[in-house]
Amino acid sequence: METYTAMRHFADSWGLLAMTAFFLGVVVFTLRPGSRQAANEAAAIPLKDD
Repeated sequence: METYTAMRHFADSWGLLAMTAFFLGVVVFTLRPGSRQAANEAAAIPLKDD
């Protein structure tokens, strides 16, 4: 089996599953309870005076 074909089969099956799991993890991490305060603090960083 050629390298390209093997990598293509991997990307079609496990690669897609891994990217989907990573995306869902990022969404859950972002929308978890308690993250609003951290996001507001991070958003205010450019507005703080030195």
